[in-house]
Amino acid sequence: MIIMKIESLFNPKSVAIIGASRDPNKIGNVILRNFLQSYRGKIFPVNPNAETILGLKCYKSILDIKEKVELAVIVVPAQIVPQVLEECGKKKVKAAIVISGGFAEVGRKDLEESIKEIAKKYDIALLGPNCLGVFDPRSGVDTLFLPEYKLKRPRAGNISFLTQSGAIGSVTLDLFSDENIGVDKFISYGNATVLDEVELLKYLLKKKTTKVILFYIEGAKNGKEFVKVLKKVRKPIVVMKGGISQEGIKAAFSHTAALTSNSQNYLALFRQFGLIQAERYEELFDFAKIFSTQPKTKGKRVGIVTNGGGAGVVATDAISANSLELAQLSEETINSLKQKLPDYVNIRNPLDIAGDADAKRFEVAIEAMLNEKNVDMLMIILLFQTPGADSSIINSLAKYKNAQKPMIVVTMGGAFTRLHKSIIEANGIPVYMSPNSAARALKALYDYSHHFPK
Repeated sequence: MIIMKIESLFNPKSVAIIGASRDPNKIGNVILRNFLQSYRGKIFPVNPNAETILGLKCYKSILDIKEKVELAVIVVPAQIVPQVLEECGKKKVKAAIVISGGFAEVGRKDLEESIKEIAKKYDIALLGPNCLGVFDPRSGVDTLFLPEYKLKRPRAGNISFLTQSGAIGSVTLDLFSDENIGVDKFISYGNATVLDEVELLKYLLKKKTTKVILFYIEGAKNGKEFVKVLKKVRKPIVVMKGGISQEGIKAAFSHTAALTSNSQNYLALFRQFGLIQAERYEELFDFAKIFSTQPKTKGKRVGIVTNGGGAGVVATDAISANSLELAQLSEETINSLKQKLPDYVNIRNPLDIAGDADAKRFEVAIEAMLNEKNVDMLMIILLFQTPGADSSIINSLAKYKNAQKPMIVVTMGGAFTRLHKSIIEANGIPVYMSPNSAARALKALYDYSHHFPK
């Protein structure tokens, strides 16, 4: 039943924006505009001091709306949220999102306990308070109060992001949009007064449209239930734990009133149940790309194709530093490549196909590596600064985007490189800006594949 109620957060037939505003600088106005631009259901603005807002009839209370309301988005001052939520209960809304802050995170535990009791009384699936809420590019539900000209919304995809921090989540969404990476569900759950990480993880684990889960957590509300849901994990979950240092723990409590405990216990749990830990923020982004596009790997042996010898050396060091192995090419592969590549190419791994390599030479090398029985994963280093590297190479890469082995690209450089990076990723191939970040992503994929071999 709770899973069905949570679905109302993302696919409601009707929504009330309680606290809708005529002021374009107010959160209630931004959220209402979001829904008008993308949502296809019925929208009811609620504001006792307005007759109409943005061309829609405005209601003094949700109780004045004669039609059914499935979702309520609440953006009123904290002290009147209990009254508003009580009216939502009487209206029989299924779910509510309290965007407003000013609860336990600033010492008002009484207010937070009040809305918790009201939500339980009326069986409302309540998200928040003190959160950004949700974004679903398929249904058009968008409670992010950050204007689209500042935060571009990503396209629909297979990555869901569950985050206790709206700031971490919003920056990541903006980066996803910039890199043309798709999102299934975005959930900023703030203080987790009713719906916490346990129910929300259960929901995402059941969603067929979610292939990968990104998870930023500062502290779990219910440790025992949290462990139970981690035992059921079979999808890739890339997790970042906030509040590892003592000062970080204090900051987490003032941020979302999170109940943080020994961070080492969390990290041990993540390792035990096969979650992939992102130690740095950028790893959330890097790991999401590889898990959303690439198959599992059968082993840790990496093949490297490069059109720059020094880059191949750096990649070899990165492979070793991440406890992966450099694949040894078979005699069959070596002999085949000798027949197809110029005499000045040294046939070994890393395979440096020289600075004059063109699209055809890349194809020969990639196909040989993918067919090599000793290669489990392939890293392609593509330096667009070289004479032979032009836009035609993108078509060559796209031929192998559905390969049975993981294949990633490393490309480094300025504007010309960044342009081609976006096009390559639009073809479903993850691209990294350094061999080090690429090697860490391959290691994360190997760790997950090793933990869940089937």
